[in-house]
Amino acid sequence: MKQIILFFLVFVSGCSSSVPQLPPLSPDSVILAFGDSLTYGTGVSEDDAYPAVLEQLTGFSVINAGIPGEETPQGLKRLPQLLEEYKPALLVLCHGGNDILRKRDLKKTVENIKSMINIAKQQGISVVLLGVPEFGLLLSTAEFYPQIAQELNIPFDGETIPDIESDNALKSDAIHPNKAGYRIMAEAVMTLLKQSGAIQ
Repeated sequence: MKQIILFFLVFVSGCSSSVPQLPPLSPDSVILAFGDSLTYGTGVSEDDAYPAVLEQLTGFSVINAGIPGEETPQGLKRLPQLLEEYKPALLVLCHGGNDILRKRDLKKTVENIKSMINIAKQQGISVVLLGVPEFGLLLSTAEFYPQIAQELNIPFDGETIPDIESDNALKSDAIHPNKAGYRIMAEAVMTLLKQSGAIQ
């Protein structure tokens, strides 16, 4: 019985520390939300896009750097200038959905996402990654997202966006969340930031 209890305690301890830890954000830190239409907030007003809601929830300045329709090659070219302009302490990366939808070479997509993460990390910028689903009968995050997160040791959420995409009550069209869906995204990012130690 004692062995079972000990195993359980070790298991729980392992689960609680499974999210890679990030340095705490200072009060004046800037968060850069970078991605495509899911970051931009297609389908809702600017104030209801997830970066704006995240700003309300956390009290940090959150820059919405989403461009609808963008694919990862364009994102990779665009990111360095934004990092230089805003000097964020944290990058929330949600990219690759358009690559998946347009059936691009996913090996290149992986390379581009990893390059974005490494560019930020090389500048001392913390990164969290949001996974986007492959669209099929059962929506689940494309398998390369958790692989990237594990390889580069960054906090990762692979459940929230697929869950939203699976619920028509949380969408404004076939792909994009509605106001309630974007709020769930923002709340998920805040939870991830708390689990990683970036915010208290």
